[in-house]
Amino acid sequence: MISLAQGLMVASATVAFSMGTGHLLLTFASRKFHPRDPETEVRMKQDAPQLTRRTTMWNAWIGFNGSHSMGPMLFGAVYAYLAIFHGPMLFASTFLLGLGLVTLLGYLGLGLRYWFRTPVTGLLIAMACYLAAMAAA
Repeated sequence: MISLAQGLMVASATVAFSMGTGHLLLTFASRKFHPRDPETEVRMKQDAPQLTRRTTMWNAWIGFNGSHSMGPMLFGAVYAYLAIFHGPMLFASTFLLGLGLVTLLGYLGLGLRYWFRTPVTGLLIAMACYLAAMAAA
């Protein structure tokens, strides 16, 4: 039987994992991250960033979205695993609890500055569950 704190941490991790998985699917199995203006996509496929000519802005865009998806998936998998199988160790570790909190706060900061309502709402839910898990522990 898992504790309330463990269950809340798993809920937080599940929200993060689900958001990352959804983002990955939208990146590679839909056109949701394609520009509305077809000419923008054409230009992105023709132009390279200042950093290097070995990629295009389009490939960088898709790659960044793919790798961005993997962060919340990793966070969710690791924190769910720790909560379920190593709950006492997780909740006794200031480092792990702080790392998770800073990670969620970082995503929330990015979301508030650069993203739209849906991911911010998901992050607020994940954050609320995370903080409730810490309080319950």
